[in-house]
Amino acid sequence: MPNSSNSSNSNAALPTPQYGKVYLIGAGPGAADLITVRGARLLAQADVVLHDALVTEEMLTLCPQAVLLSVGKRSGQRSTAQHAINRLLVECAEKYALVVRLKGGDPMLFGRADEELTALESHGIEVEVVPGITAALAAAAASRQPLTKRGVSRSVALFTSSTAPEESQLVQMPIGDTLVQYMGGREATATARKLLAQGFSADTPVVVVENCSRPDQQVQRLVLAELELGLTRFSGPVLVMIGTALAARKLI
Repeated sequence: MPNSSNSSNSNAALPTPQYGKVYLIGAGPGAADLITVRGARLLAQADVVLHDALVTEEMLTLCPQAVLLSVGKRSGQRSTAQHAINRLLVECAEKYALVVRLKGGDPMLFGRADEELTALESHGIEVEVVPGITAALAAAAASRQPLTKRGVSRSVALFTSSTAPEESQLVQMPIGDTLVQYMGGREATATARKLLAQGFSADTPVVVVENCSRPDQQVQRLVLAELELGLTRFSGPVLVMIGTALAARKLI
């Protein structure tokens, strides 16, 4: 006859995993003092920080107490696969009370947040998103060039041509009075060619911002026909803004 205590133990439910809380935090465009107050406060409390390649060393000084894990993805360079990042986030939530996933810009715009939220929610892990200043707004501020303008531009389209291997390339350009292309360094020439083919004027104003908000920031002003000829090679992240609202202001 089986031992009743052993039988009871064998039928006992396995303990429910205990998880910490995960924060997806937008680091903003680059400068450490452009992160939100809430984001900086949480960084100072974090046990572990999983950060992108675009997050600056200055930004990481805000969390000297934390374990730092680089999970950066840079265009054209070897990077941590997204499924591995998802798994690492779950593993960190098993080990630490406060986990920060620190992303350049805003987590909810071209930040693969949907995949990370899905992975965390599937395990019942508590997660909160802390927004950040996205590059389009920072680039507009850096160039002192509003993306909207009364009587000229009432809509803005944010897009990227960068795709995963299984995704098709962008064929039809997005619709908006002002277009803002993220990660546009290598793809900007193709973008200009498509817009010209769709009837955009060759003298449509273009503003290109590299390393937005950082000490090595560069702002270049040109027109669509010049953009088609090819950009100068850039070493940092590039954002391309296109539209009549970007024309130089006429001083009174």
